[in-house]
Amino acid sequence: MPGCVIHGQGDLRVDRLPVPEPGPGQALIAVRYGGVCGSDLHYWRHGGVGDFRLREPMLLGHEVVGTILAYGSPDTSGPAVGTAVAVHPATPCGSCPECAAGRRNVCRDTRYLGSAARFPHVQGGFAAQVVVPIEQLRPLPVGLGLRRAALAEPLSVALHAVRRAGEVSGRHVLVTGAGPIGCLVVAAAKAAGAARVTVTDLLPTALEYARVAGADTVVRADDPADAGWPSETDEVDVAVEASGVAAGLDTCLRLVRRGGVVVQLGMLPPGPSPFAGNLVVSREIELRGAFRFDTEFDEALRLLAAEPAFDGLVSAVVPVTDAEAAFALAADRSRSCKVLLDFGA
Repeated sequence: MPGCVIHGQGDLRVDRLPVPEPGPGQALIAVRYGGVCGSDLHYWRHGGVGDFRLREPMLLGHEVVGTILAYGSPDTSGPAVGTAVAVHPATPCGSCPECAAGRRNVCRDTRYLGSAARFPHVQGGFAAQVVVPIEQLRPLPVGLGLRRAALAEPLSVALHAVRRAGEVSGRHVLVTGAGPIGCLVVAAAKAAGAARVTVTDLLPTALEYARVAGADTVVRADDPADAGWPSETDEVDVAVEASGVAAGLDTCLRLVRRGGVVVQLGMLPPGPSPFAGNLVVSREIELRGAFRFDTEFDEALRLLAAEPAFDGLVSAVVPVTDAEAAFALAADRSRSCKVLLDFGA
C-alpha cells in the first residue's frame, strides 16, 4: 500500500508499505483523506518542527479520516465495521501528573501520530490503511462527510487555543496569521460568541480565507496605514498568535488591552525568541501557551457537522501519488488554505 514517508529534510517519498495487522484493542482503518499540516511541512522543509528533530524515517500525518475495515479480535467493542470515523491522534499515558490533573494534551509521555517528539518516532496516518487503538476512533455525526471531517484535528487545536484564552463572548479577538489554523481560530472564536474578530496576515489570499472563516476585519500585516488596525478606541481583549513568528507575538502584545490575554499558538522557531517582555509587566498582560487539544476533538466534529461553510477552507484534494506536489501547494499560502491527500484510489 502507498504511504507518505519523510526520510530527511527535503526527502519526501511515497513508499510501498506492508498492510498492517490490528492486534487486540486495535482497529484497521481504510484512510480516505489526510490533511497536510504545518508540522508535516516543517518535517519536509526543515527536518523537524520546533525542538522535535527527525532521527529516522517517519510516516507523516495526524489529520486522518476513513472507515473501519476490521478489528484485531472478534470480541472487540467498537463502532461497526464500515463506519466512517475520524481518528484522534493522541494517546496520553494516563498516569503522569499532567494526565491526573486533566491536562492530557501536555502529557509528558504521550504518543501522537506522525511525531518525532520521541524516539523511536510515532508513525503517522498518511497511508492507505493504518492501525489505531479503538479509543482513538470517533464515529462521524450524522450529516458530516469525510472530506469536511478531515478538518477535525486542526479545528480542535483552534478550539483549545480559544478555550485557553478564557471568556471571549462579546469581546474583540485579534488573530495574527491566516493560515489554516489561524482561519479555524477565527471560526472557533465566532462559535464561542466573539463580537468581533480581526485577522492580520501578509498575503491577500490568506486574508480572503479568513473572511470565509468568519473574520469581521482583515488587515495587511505589512501596511501600517491599513484602516482595519485596532486603535485605542477599539481595543483588543484577546489576541491569538497563530503565525509562529516573533513579529506576530510582538503585534499581539502591542495591540491587546491592558490586562488582556495573549495566547501563543503558533510554534516558534527553535531557540530563544525576542518579544516585548516589558509590556507583559507594565500592562499586566497574561501570556499563555496552547498546545494540541484533548476533548475538543468531539466538539470539533459537532461544529463541523453543523456548519457547511467549513468546506470553503479546503482548497485542494490531491492523490497521495502526487504527495510532493500536494506539500508544495500547501506550503504556498498564496495559492492554498487546507490541502488534503486522497487515499481513496
